[in-house]
Formats: sequence, structure tokens, C-alpha cells
Amino acid sequence: MRKTLTLLVLGAAAVAVALAGARATNGRAAAGLRLVPQAVMAPETPSVRADGAAPACTAPDADPSGTTKTYAWLHCYTAQQIRAAYGVDQVANKGDGQTIVLVDSYGSPTATADLQHFHDVFFPSEPKPNFDEVYPQGSPDYKNVGNGQSGSSGAAGWSGEATLDIEWAYAIAPHAHIVLLAVPPAETEGVQGFPNLFKAIQWAIDKYPPGTVFSQSFGVTEQTFGGAASGQTARFDAVYQAAATKGDTVLASSGDSGTADVLKQKRDTRTATFPVVGWPASSPWVTAVGGTQLQYGWTWDPTSDVPFTSDGDYNPAYFNYTNGGDNEVVWNESWLPAATGGGPSAIYSRPSGQSSVADIIGTNARGVPDLSWNAAVNGGVLVWITAFPQYQRAGWHVYGGTSAASPQVAGLIALANEQQAADQKAPLGNVAPLLYKVGSTSAFRDIIPTTEGTAASGVLDSNQMWDYNGDGLLVTRDPVSGWPVRTGWDMTTGFGSPRAAAFIAAVRAARNTP
Repeated sequence: MRKTLTLLVLGAAAVAVALAGARATNGRAAAGLRLVPQAVMAPETPSVRADGAAPACTAPDADPSGTTKTYAWLHCYTAQQIRAAYGVDQVANKGDGQTIVLVDSYGSPTATADLQHFHDVFFPSEPKPNFDEVYPQGSPDYKNVGNGQSGSSGAAGWSGEATLDIEWAYAIAPHAHIVLLAVPPAETEGVQGFPNLFKAIQWAIDKYPPGTVFSQSFGVTEQTFGGAASGQTARFDAVYQAAATKGDTVLASSGDSGTADVLKQKRDTRTATFPVVGWPASSPWVTAVGGTQLQYGWTWDPTSDVPFTSDGDYNPAYFNYTNGGDNEVVWNESWLPAATGGGPSAIYSRPSGQSSVADIIGTNARGVPDLSWNAAVNGGVLVWITAFPQYQRAGWHVYGGTSAASPQVAGLIALANEQQAADQKAPLGNVAPLLYKVGSTSAFRDIIPTTEGTAASGVLDSNQMWDYNGDGLLVTRDPVSGWPVRTGWDMTTGFGSPRAAAFIAAVRAARNTP
């Protein structure tokens, strides 16, 4: 019997896709209704490989059901593996005295317990997590959960995003004060939902100490604001400016739909026919975090562009890999399909800090993203979640998306701010301008065009999306063009991914030099 694949689309800046089967049947993983959860959760597919080989990913301990989850072809990373891959384990400090705020609608009723389990598995020798879940506008009721995308029915989907955020900010800065900033009303369209979110962000700016790092994994296409874009975004940018003035850092994920995304018209069912960029990542007061695929201990080697067989199982020719290697490429997974967001803004002119990359942007516009981090699902991070088991299996899941990247970079900024504080220096504040002072140096791993295997899907040289054809199997390039991966800065991965110790030293020097 042919299996079908249900795409439960849960986001924008990092489209969250819960795949109940094993293949797509209806084209791009379009970003549904907006301001909903934004992480990409790996499919719950069969965990046994036909060739009898060991699964690519095995969870570190059993689910509450007693089952140890495995993923046949999809790779995953522990906290220690990510720390080693990015050199975070070579940074002595761990975020003492720093605050990281993760902004999510609804939060999660099991956030404290889930983060504690994450700690117990990956950081048993560290102190208990310093964690708070706060609701400055009142706690949600969690009624009618799982029966839609808006109102309290969206809480189940948001719980996955919130859990991803807190666990992986903690993984990078385990001594930091981790705050889950939750807002009960989650609207399905950005303009209506933003005021409540920004009231909560302003509350947190006023409450927490200078140097607080905010990570946002939500977004809308800039065209959502229509003709009033400059006026509407100015209201929200005033909050970001207040954060920068205080010495806070604001990050946002750049998106999971490459340059092709849905528009506001017709309840987000209309897809743009031209390249688009997501907001708030495009704001010059925000540091935009793009996506890469980290291949740490394995190397993708596809010989087919067909991800799934006709009966719904993984196609070994597509997911084929070799053991060994340490590479990082632009995030563009045709099997989902999903890719890192990036491109020139349609709202903001080019800030002075980006004058060095003006020829790459090619127009007087803010270019996105500024830097990047692993966002892949094949090569995703392990997240422990027990909230709403009727909606998602309680236990370990593999997550990707640029919303996995942003909270990890937030952790890295917290480590830098701790060093600043130790030297009696001001916190980094708005980080984006500092990155262009640093430039393409050893502080970053440059992400360059790469070809893996012999299939077209393995040509990783842009963020142009892929589409499934009518047969639901073969994928081909989307007609909306993408932006090329280049040596040095580009509009797919920015300057590339941070090399932790060198990155911290470089941005601190840029901040401390008059």
C-alpha cells in the first residue's frame, strides 16, 4: 500500500513540518498560516533499514513509552557533538551572569521538566538549569489544543518550537539564565499578532539586565505589511532600537523557504512569484541567522533526486552517505523541501555597515542573513519534549530549521557577553554591524558552493527551493530564483558559521575598538 505524507506546516521563519508519512504529495512545504511554530521536526518514519545497517540516528535514552527512538537515514546531533563541531567546547566560560530570552507564543506546560531531562542526559555534572517561563500578559489556558492553528488550539505546535529554543540555547550556554517569554494569543497572521509579542519583548527589555540576548523564531514575508510597511515596521523597530540602546542583542531566524514563500492574500495560500525576504530578520536592528547543513562524521552522497520510494519508504540512493568527514554546506534539503532564507530587503535600505558587500547585494537594500548555523533536518538536533503527547510523541525528536540556528547563536553571544563583563566592558549590543567590521576572517567557516554525489539535489550552490512534481516523488527546482552561495559573504549564509573562540574574540575586538 502506498503511504501518504501529511505536511503539518507550522511556521515561517523556520517552517515546522511534522511528517506523518514518508513523502510529499502536494509540492513545496508551503508556509501555511503565519505566526505559528517554526521548527522543522523530522518525520516519524520506519526506523529499520532494508540493508540491515545501523540507523543513522539513535536517541540517547528511551521515550516514556520505553522505546528508544531511531531514525533509519536521518542523522542527528547531541549537545556535545554540536559543541565540538563549532568549537564551543574550547570556550572556557559557560554563560554565568547572562540572560537569554526565547520569544514564543504559548510556551510549553512541560518546559521546566523537559529542560531538566535534557540537562540530565547531556549535562549531568552541571548545576540545575537556571530557567524561568514567564507570561507577562497572563498564562494560557491550553484549551482546545491541537484543533487548529490559531488561538489556544495552536499551543501544541508552539510547544515544540519553545522546547527546541530553550534546550539548544542552554546547550551552548548552560550557566546562563534561560527565559521562555510566552504570549498567550498567537494570531495566524503577522500584523495582528505582532503587537502582543512586542509588548512582551518591551517588558523583557525593561526587566532583564543589559546584555540580554533575544532569539526570535517567527516571521512573515515583508510583503505582509503591504503599502504601510515602513510605518508598521517602524513601530516594532523602535522596540529593537530600545534593546540596542540598552546593550541587548536581538536575533531572528532568516526563514526556511529559501526565496519562495507564501503571501498574506487568500489566507497565505498564494505563493510569491518573485524572491522574498522574511521580517523581522530583515530589520537592520536585528542580526539575521541563516541556515547550513552540518555534516559532522558523515558525508551525503546522493545518486538520485527521488527521495522516497513508491511505497513511501526512504530511497537509499537519495539518502546515501559515507562515514567520516566534517563539512558544512548551504541548507537546501530538496526532500523536505526547505532551504535557508535570504536576499535583499524590499523595505529597508542598505545600512552603512553593509557597504563592504554592496556589490553582492546589487541594490540599495539590507541584505540577509548576517551569519549562519546548522539548520538541517538530516543532521538536526535532538530535542526532548513531553508536552501534548496526543499531538506529538513524548520523547526525543530530531529538529532543524533556522529556528534551531538562532537560539544556538544566542548562546554564543551570551558567552561573548560574559567575557565582556569579566573585563568590565559593555555588552555587544546590536551584533550585526560588528560582523561587517570583522568581515570574512577565521572567525567564520566560509560556506562555499559544494557538489555532493552525482544527483542534481547534491549541487548545493544557492537557496533556490525545490518542488515535488505531480507524482509526489521526483523533485525539481522551483521557478522562483534563489541567491548564489559565494566565497565570503552572501545572501544564503552571510559570512558563514562562527568558529566559537575566534568569533568571540573577533566580535569583542570589533565592539571594544573605538
